[in-house]
Amino acid sequence: MEQILEKAKESMIKSVSNLSSEYLSIRAGRANPSVLDKIMVDYYGVPTAINQLAAISVSEARVLVIQPWDVSIIKEIEKAIQTSSLGINPQNDGKIIRLIFPQITEDHRRSIVKDVAKMAEETKVTIRSIRRDSIDRFKKLKKDSQITEDDLALAEKQIQDLTDKFCFEVDNLSNKKQKEIMEI
Repeated sequence: MEQILEKAKESMIKSVSNLSSEYLSIRAGRANPSVLDKIMVDYYGVPTAINQLAAISVSEARVLVIQPWDVSIIKEIEKAIQTSSLGINPQNDGKIIRLIFPQITEDHRRSIVKDVAKMAEETKVTIRSIRRDSIDRFKKLKKDSQITEDDLALAEKQIQDLTDKFCFEVDNLSNKKQKEIMEI
């Protein structure tokens, strides 16, 4: 019984963690180095993350500075950023690359907030699905006479408590990200 609860908890933690990393990659009008996390550069035939090839810093609220450790790779980094879904044109001065994030409109902010809320709801559906699967396993144990009716009731309560806790965490993450996006 404990194994089922532990496995459900691990799956729920992974779901929340995945949502959190997805939120980091959302561009909200201000410079955030994590928007580059999924962009890979061809470094001597090996796809490599930009943060492993360069120092990335925020010089101003909307400016990201990428300073490669090996200046000869600057063109490849620039090309990778241009071909990504980031939608920002890098400015290359030969030694560093600057990414200037444009100010986003109110309508665009609202659209992003809707996407954030949708991602949160999808994560909560995943968490509820984990709960349902766990309860089904507990019911099977009860049917096979491996646990009692009281054990089943206790297990259902514990899995519901876990579900509530992680759904609350998802709501907090979502509200925090929405607030961040709507700040001007």
